[in-house]
Amino acid sequence: MDPGQFFASSRVLIVAGKGGVGKTTASATLALAAARTGLSVLLVEVSGRSATAPMFGADAPGYEETTVYDEADRGSVRCRSITPDDALVEWLTNHGFSRIAKRMAKSGLLEIVATATPGIKDLLVLGRIKALESQEAADLIIVDAPAAGHAVQFLKAPIGVRDTARTGVLHRQALEVLEMLEDADRCRALLVSIPEETPVNELIETAFAVEDEVGLALGPVVVNGILPTIADLDAGAPEELTASEAGAVRLAADLRRDRNHLQATQLDRLGTDLPLPQIRLPQLFTTEIGIAELRELADAAAASIRDLDFA
Repeated sequence: MDPGQFFASSRVLIVAGKGGVGKTTASATLALAAARTGLSVLLVEVSGRSATAPMFGADAPGYEETTVYDEADRGSVRCRSITPDDALVEWLTNHGFSRIAKRMAKSGLLEIVATATPGIKDLLVLGRIKALESQEAADLIIVDAPAAGHAVQFLKAPIGVRDTARTGVLHRQALEVLEMLEDADRCRALLVSIPEETPVNELIETAFAVEDEVGLALGPVVVNGILPTIADLDAGAPEELTASEAGAVRLAADLRRDRNHLQATQLDRLGTDLPLPQIRLPQLFTTEIGIAELRELADAAAASIRDLDFA
């Protein structure tokens, strides 16, 4: 599948996964890969960590957008962070309450309202994302969603608010967000995992919850940390190695083969239990992800997308 066609298939991609599987790195990778097809991409963080912009070599963004990647004829990536407080201030300002908006946010009113109406914080964030999508703020919006445990509750928030606030502005906002989430042309979820048993189990559970409880269409699964396979070593050790060194090399090779076998087993199981296409990203043996590493991962993502059969 052509990467440009893939990234143009939905206007919002919500990236979610268990903590520690590289969800934020996957979000930044997909943003760069999409931009390289010529799209303008808005990368939205909702956890308040602002971890994606530094990967591009830029300062962490605030509520206002920051351009982190821009190449002539190759698209661009802008980053921003959306928190419930900031979303509330903007919503109040846009509805004629600019004088009291910031005072209300600083006074802790949001916490009072959140207690009375569970899910309103997440609805405020999703409502802002919906507004950006409706305004066509970018060709593609990629959302670095909360970790998997919170992600489902985050996405279910509009349902809870819709059922609690039966009329009025909040009810209408919840309905509008749900309309976006349930329209595959507007929004899809891309779930992230690594090829290990527990993360794969949690991804499968999250996938069914997202589809069945939220009605959000699933895109391909992103699998991080794919190790390359290696050929079996010859039984004989190289002459330049001592017996002790040769033993260490064989042990390392055995461990690597075991790891590759585990990886293959989990990838097969994931494909069987959750028959979705897989975007596979390689394991990078580095302690930090910068722009050079993002480029390598984006190349791998584009190559993997070209091999997809996805509608």
